[in-house]
Amino acid sequence: MTGGGIKPSRRAILAAAGALLVAGLPLAAARAAPRLAAIDWAMLETAITIGHMPVAAAELVRFRADVIEPVVPDAVTDLGLRGAPNFELLQLVRPDLILSSPYYTHYEDRLRQIAPVLSLPFFVPGERPLPKAIAALSALADSIADHAAGVDAVAKVEAELDALGQRLEPFRDRPVAVVNIGDARHLRAFGFDSLFGSTLDRLGLQNAWTGNTAFSFLAPVPIERLAEMPDARLVVVGALPPSAERALSRSILWRALPPVAQERTYLLADTNAFGAVPAALRFANLLVQALEAGPRPIA
Repeated sequence: MTGGGIKPSRRAILAAAGALLVAGLPLAAARAAPRLAAIDWAMLETAITIGHMPVAAAELVRFRADVIEPVVPDAVTDLGLRGAPNFELLQLVRPDLILSSPYYTHYEDRLRQIAPVLSLPFFVPGERPLPKAIAALSALADSIADHAAGVDAVAKVEAELDALGQRLEPFRDRPVAVVNIGDARHLRAFGFDSLFGSTLDRLGLQNAWTGNTAFSFLAPVPIERLAEMPDARLVVVGALPPSAERALSRSILWRALPPVAQERTYLLADTNAFGAVPAALRFANLLVQALEAGPRPIA
């Protein structure tokens, strides 16, 4: 060293490098984790999956109530509505990167005045979203210089989906109709370009709904359309509205539908139909549990 300082020994240098490795830090420097702010929920889920919890995210009260998992700690700042985030608060949390999606292009320029923006598409009409959600893990990890986190996350996700698919092999004898019931006369049918539909495909199950969709699902669909899928297992995602449950319990049409009459109905807990990998895994796990437990009456 100059100025009369003592030059560190090779042993001291190696010891310092070893301390950084033990701490899980790069040899070059103990670089702080990037401060992420998520406007889009699918991007929020993606960040959590690669182990980078954002410091701020939009609409967390509703996220915790509707999406349920993954868990977002109370310390994460709530930025308000996704469609109208609090830009002043967003600036105060000093994000290094803002996570958005094509849903919010109308104010992306304003976001870019605060910090760089990473906007990834998950839901494109006519395209399967699950592969996009899995690819987003690597894309986000690479954008924050944590390539290993993306590789690890993708490997874990693919392994879990493989394991769940193996458990579903006994149920590949019939197609699966995945729906959400709005009222006693109408439902939403999830097509191949929905998160649920593309997850079915990844698990090796056939989607009974082969008709057109409009942006991942088709709604409202008359409930009698289920008669066109007589061989299907009927999987209802989300609790039925109380009025619909009462009406269906008295409906001759409902009871005459082949999946209902032949006791091939299953009910899953609420799951975010427009989520990312965590939502797909939640749906897959709930589906496996429901099918293995056996049919249960709906209404």
